Amino acid sequence: MIYKQILTILSLWLLAGAAAWAQFDHSHAAWSTLLKKHVVVIDSGKASQVRYAEIAKDRPALKTYLETLAKVSEADFKSWSKNQQLAFLINAYNAHMIEKILLRYPNIKSVWDYGKVFGNPFKDKFFKLFGREFALDTIEHDTIRAKGVYDDPRIHMAVNCASIGCPMLREEAFVADKLDAQLEDQLVRTLSDKTRNRYNATSNALEVSEIFKWYAVDFTSGLKGIKSREQFFAKYANLLTDNAEQQKIIRDGKAEIKHLDYDWGLNDAKK
Repeated sequence: MIYKQILTILSLWLLAGAAAWAQFDHSHAAWSTLLKKHVVVIDSGKASQVRYAEIAKDRPALKTYLETLAKVSEADFKSWSKNQQLAFLINAYNAHMIEKILLRYPNIKSVWDYGKVFGNPFKDKFFKLFGREFALDTIEHDTIRAKGVYDDPRIHMAVNCASIGCPMLREEAFVADKLDAQLEDQLVRTLSDKTRNRYNATSNALEVSEIFKWYAVDFTSGLKGIKSREQFFAKYANLLTDNAEQQKIIRDGKAEIKHLDYDWGLNDAKK
């Protein structure tokens, strides 16, 4: 009798654990549906815009997705694989960024319309994760960029700040089983976009996004064999220019690194 009771209790415990595990959809299907519907890919896949006017009509679906993120406990999150965790965090950042824009849309031309000191959109704790108040910076700087946790500079090509100068918002959710390929694809797309990153033959300079200045330290670790920004650009020289001689200059570390002004205009698709 006692043996049967123990088996019953154990079975119930396992079922409860399985149910709790199944509660969160690691395919992020709801978020993917919104992205596929409202993200417009432009410039041969190197950039994107967001139909904010249209996604505003789907705001209930967005809010439902955000609620599923908020229901995840920290204990459950820590039980996931690193790829599941990172996909969750990137998607959470991007979804909450869109929600932040929608709070003022259409009366917003830049995310900085919220203010840089008071109302700073990246520091404002306007949502909850793991039962705590979070800001966008809490996700990016305190969590994703925490040393020794994920250590992958490609996340800077994945989190989107709703701005023209930012690497594109991906037209699908990030998911654990494809995460490495998705991050690499984001990196390739970004470096292939000559409006953001390019080699200037006249000045013998690499003109690159300010992201590589702001997060320079991140690009010296996390990718195998890369210990400097020069080595990083050397690895991807073929994306920065089609010219073989110019690629050699980049690979030899002989190109000066300059930073392009960041365009903080809203990445809004008007059509």
